[in-house]
Amino acid sequence: MNSSNTNNGQSNNGKSSRLDGINRDLGLYFLELSRLRSSAAPTEMEEDEEEAPKELNTINSSGGFLVVAPDKLSVKYTTVNLHGHDVGVVQANKPAPVKRLLYYFEIYVKDAGAKGQIAIGFTNEGFKMRRQPGVHVNFGQKKFAFDLKEYEAQERLKRQMTIEKISLPPNISYGLVRSYLLHYGYEDTLNSFDLASKSTIPPVYIAQENGFDEQDIGYALNQRKILRQLIRNGEIDAAISKLRDWYPQIVQDDKSATCFLLHCQKFIEFVRVGALEEAVKYGRIELAKFFRLAGFDDLVQDCVALLAYEHPQESCVGYLLEESQRDLVADTVNAMILSTNPNTQDMEGCLQSYLERLLRQLTACCLERRSANGEQGEAFLLRRVL
Repeated sequence: MNSSNTNNGQSNNGKSSRLDGINRDLGLYFLELSRLRSSAAPTEMEEDEEEAPKELNTINSSGGFLVVAPDKLSVKYTTVNLHGHDVGVVQANKPAPVKRLLYYFEIYVKDAGAKGQIAIGFTNEGFKMRRQPGVHVNFGQKKFAFDLKEYEAQERLKRQMTIEKISLPPNISYGLVRSYLLHYGYEDTLNSFDLASKSTIPPVYIAQENGFDEQDIGYALNQRKILRQLIRNGEIDAAISKLRDWYPQIVQDDKSATCFLLHCQKFIEFVRVGALEEAVKYGRIELAKFFRLAGFDDLVQDCVALLAYEHPQESCVGYLLEESQRDLVADTVNAMILSTNPNTQDMEGCLQSYLERLLRQLTACCLERRSANGEQGEAFLLRRVL
């Protein structure tokens, strides 16, 4: 993007050069998001990826003092105890997982012996295997004697009830939702939302002290709505044409990240409808300019790879054909338009709505709290919370 063409760029007493420098980076932010979509592992499985014990460890034990059953779930002390250190010890094959709301296992004492000297507990990896064992164990292969799922549900309910006891004025949550609709250009939904809020008893109004600058996030609302609808419908040529008419400075640099994402999406739309010959021609003209260009090369290759599959939706690059990819391109254009507002001072505000920044803060606080607890406890997954 040519910074000299930014709207009213010469009227900000030298501030325009700093802002324009940031403007050029907004598209790169969304380009990185697109790259992460192709390479990031699913975060929803984080909790389940931590391995839990499944059997007893037959390698690291106190050897001849005990016998482990073939199922590796039962252990028997077989030696006559002549000294205090004549003990049999066995550990589980994995440490107890810590990235959970709770972890549970069961041990059944089948025969405590004459003196009942059996110990059950947690040990570290270097524990000396000359201490007392317990230990038939159940790591979940059989139904637990204790109703673990009910207990976990009760714990989650307690936590949710604690959250729901926190009272917020209606205009705060209303303002957050309204700012989200304004930020992303959902004009029709916004009008319906406003109409519904006026019919509540009492009507909901945004207090000025809430800090929402509606004038900035409401900038070019109708135009942003039209462009979002065009991109989400796959009408990329029409979207580019509108941008050239309304905001030529955004698409003036044909090798910008914003233009790159638009060209990629046009290529993807050809593939989506099976127009592979047109996709090849378009790719040779528009995508070839980005080939071997730092920061763009990997996504160019992903786009071109769509041509190699008979069913590209099912391939490793099928993510490009998802609706979320259209949304990402629409978000890029939306942010770039917001950045052309001459009154904009917070460029980060062009990237995300107040609601999203609040959720980022929530995530950061939960991660920090977990870190302070030695990384123990259930992992915070925003999607599951929402």
